[in-house]
Amino acid sequence: MSRVYFYIAMIISLIINPLFAQQVMTLDECKQLALQNNSKSKNSRLEIEAARQVRKSALTNYFPSISAGGLMWSAQKDLMEIQTQGGDLPVYDGNPANLGSTTQYAYFPSSTMGMMRKGTIGFINAVQPVFTGGRIIYGNKLASIGERVSELKDKLSKDEILLKTEEQYWQIVSLNEKSKTIDKYEELLVSLLSIVEDSYKSGLVMKNDVLKVKLKLSEVLLNKSKLDNGKKLAKMAFCQYIGVPYDSALTLKDTLAIKDIPQNYYVESKEALKNRSEYSLLEISVEAENLQTKMKRGEYLPQAGVGLSGLYMKLDEGKERTVGMLFGTVSVPISGWWGGSHELQERNIKEEITENDFKNNSELLILQMEKAWQDFTNAYRQYLLSEESKLQAEENVKVNEDGYKNGLINVSDLLEARALFQNTEDQLIDSKANYIVKKTTYLQVTGR
Repeated sequence: MSRVYFYIAMIISLIINPLFAQQVMTLDECKQLALQNNSKSKNSRLEIEAARQVRKSALTNYFPSISAGGLMWSAQKDLMEIQTQGGDLPVYDGNPANLGSTTQYAYFPSSTMGMMRKGTIGFINAVQPVFTGGRIIYGNKLASIGERVSELKDKLSKDEILLKTEEQYWQIVSLNEKSKTIDKYEELLVSLLSIVEDSYKSGLVMKNDVLKVKLKLSEVLLNKSKLDNGKKLAKMAFCQYIGVPYDSALTLKDTLAIKDIPQNYYVESKEALKNRSEYSLLEISVEAENLQTKMKRGEYLPQAGVGLSGLYMKLDEGKERTVGMLFGTVSVPISGWWGGSHELQERNIKEEITENDFKNNSELLILQMEKAWQDFTNAYRQYLLSEESKLQAEENVKVNEDGYKNGLINVSDLLEARALFQNTEDQLIDSKANYIVKKTTYLQVTGR
């Protein structure tokens, strides 16, 4: 019987343990989930597919356009009527002597002949464009550009998603680190409160000292509650962003560790410019404007095509009839040349505007990279200062603890020293998280 209980206990443990197991995720795993599940990423992929379909649609313009149609009718009356007037109709009697003059007549009554009361007509046409002013070629190039633009925008969207994922990820990591700090601070205050209460009972300190420690402990507990609420909201927002159900037990594996310096990642801004998706989009915008000008110019050039047409026809009780026809067309938009000259001038002006935007925005991208580098290096300097401040605050705590034990300082000074140390620890955590995010931002704006 004991063996049966043992197996039941094993089965129950196998069922229950996964329910309480912690979900541990790395930064790379979170990034992959964000790219797969984020709605913005999904929409970017759909836009690429839509642009691909536009390109495929433009390709069909190289092939003949085929159309077909037909008509069947049955009318109450004939659609066409031919009336013949009555009268005497000369008749030849067969005698050669009477060939030059009429000797006999036959009366011909008036009549009306109708036709097309019912009928069936069907046709099919195929027209192959021979020359369209280059519009088909340029239209296909524009469609291909549209697909490239969608792909570049998808890359920009992914970069934005990855950066925001990192920001939220390291925010939660930093909050977890602060939780450890505040827990440690709480333990120290609880220990100090016990010491101060014993000292008060022994008559060594005033009750005011006990109240000061209790007040500081209450303040820490309040801050701890706020921090816990902040962690919960941050986790909820993070889970929603990467597309997973909220899990209060979610644990992030990475820690705030600074193992490198900014100089390891520096690149010349002008060299990195060509790696930027934004720069590629600017280049494409110039190319697209040029193609649109060529498309507009093609509207005022002669258009030519050849075609083949087939016709089936059956009217009333007549026989079926089919007709085939080969034809060619030429169209010259003469009346549009005057207005077209102004439209082409407009297109040239827009090309110049695009060139100016290309130059201006390229310079702004370089400025963005320079600023990102400054933010990156400033974040590293802030980290070094925070490290130094923590060491000084730690030494200050030791001095004050020794002074308090020896009765040289009061409990207020000790509380202030420990609060300062806890504050420097929080600042160090923030500076580490900020450094990591600034590094990611710099890598992103330099096309890496």
